[in-house]
Amino acid sequence: MKNIKNLKYIIPGFLICTLLAYIGIFLSKFVPSLGPAPLAIFLGMFAGNTFATSNIFEKGSKFSEGDLLSYSIVLLGGTLSIHTLFTLGFSGIIFIVLQMIFTISITLYIGKKLGFSDHFKLLMASGNAVCGSSAIGATSPIIKAQDRDKGLSITIVNLTGTILMFLLIPVAKCFFNFQTMETSALLGGILQSVGQVIAGGAMINEHVLEMATLFKLVRIIFLVFVVMWMSKYIHNKNLKEEIKDDGSIAIEKEAYGSKSKIAIPWYIIGFFILCFLHSANLIPQNLSSIFKQISGKFEIIALAGIGMRVKFKELISHGPKASIYGLLIGASQIIIALVLIKTLNFIF
Repeated sequence: MKNIKNLKYIIPGFLICTLLAYIGIFLSKFVPSLGPAPLAIFLGMFAGNTFATSNIFEKGSKFSEGDLLSYSIVLLGGTLSIHTLFTLGFSGIIFIVLQMIFTISITLYIGKKLGFSDHFKLLMASGNAVCGSSAIGATSPIIKAQDRDKGLSITIVNLTGTILMFLLIPVAKCFFNFQTMETSALLGGILQSVGQVIAGGAMINEHVLEMATLFKLVRIIFLVFVVMWMSKYIHNKNLKEEIKDDGSIAIEKEAYGSKSKIAIPWYIIGFFILCFLHSANLIPQNLSSIFKQISGKFEIIALAGIGMRVKFKELISHGPKASIYGLLIGASQIIIALVLIKTLNFIF
């Protein structure tokens, strides 16, 4: 309802994202090996940093990046069978949990060595371990982070994910020769946003796209537990810092996270509902095909929106230190994932 009321503010940015998406689809006919997904992101980044920098495009690009991608994920559920979900297996869940734990740990460690604040480190940890901007948005109010830390972490995480999206393709080819499960685990277990996972999978094949998305969606489900732990972590740290000289502790009346609610994103629930309906043959095949086509178009438009929201000026203004932080995290994620996949390979 809110988006309907703000329709006139959404339209300009949405239209330019749609235009860029269809230009990407057109250009992909000449470079089929690249595909429309990365082209849409590149075009979005070019537009968002050159001729489409006006605030008039802000709400529309945000809608495309967030809401439209959510609708795409829900519709994707109507094209998959529950059998596909089971192929992830227990080993897939173990991989996701371990990858997230190691990512959070290494992010906090590197951030401490580089001298970043606890709030910024936690935002970077949630963004890289779970689901990019969405995780940062969910974590920020819980730990009471400042807007500056939130904005910087979103910028760094999005840029890191965009770089990894292209870098992981040759890595997957080199180590796994694009085998579906291993490649899907690599993309779905590392990439920061759902859009980046979809774009990366689309550059390989349809099977990797679907499985990598499942790995990613399971990561998002664990957002609840990650944010709960971070709330506890920052609260305990603040209590330690408030110990007075006489040994007593000044405890705030409102504890961190006491009034905050963390829920599984609605599109995850929608995805699984449609997935179950499709598995029960309650969604006709022709309707499922329509869902797939619409979902694909929404994905490309959303990726153009993601590209538009990567602002190079903001990145440069924050200095190289934060960028180095993001790149070190990304490199660590790749090493961790490769070791885990190789270790768990016998049960994948």
